Amino acid sequence: MEKFDNILDQQLCFEVYKAASNFQRLYTEILKPYALTFPQYLVLLALYEKQPILAKDISARLGIGIGTLNPILTRMINNDWIEKKQSDTDKRSYHLFLTGKAKSSKTSIKKAIEDKITSCDLIDQDTILLMNQMKQLNDKLQHTL
Repeated sequence: MEKFDNILDQQLCFEVYKAASNFQRLYTEILKPYALTFPQYLVLLALYEKQPILAKDISARLGIGIGTLNPILTRMINNDWIEKKQSDTDKRSYHLFLTGKAKSSKTSIKKAIEDKITSCDLIDQDTILLMNQMKQLNDKLQHTL
């Protein structure tokens, strides 16, 4: 008979799940003073990289469906983090832009995150190696799906 003690702790998927959950909680704590959720922060990061950007491109970049993304964008528009403008070429699409609030908060948000990450001792060579391995893992999983 096979022994099943601690089988859950031997699963890579479980460790990835726990890490993702812990990161979500960590970032929720950091972003609370800004009234931002973790998914909203990811949208901001995508817009800090490139703007204007189409909602469908953010959806693809973050790997979340447009149906999930739209309520996030609506809340961000209502809270003055982003604005949208209809595309001139495709009336069904719209471009997203950062607001002044988002631009002026960038440095403060970045510092809050860096301070917390540093205090958790999460910045070292092992972390960089792990991040590269996670990128490879995600690439392999995406090609499998």
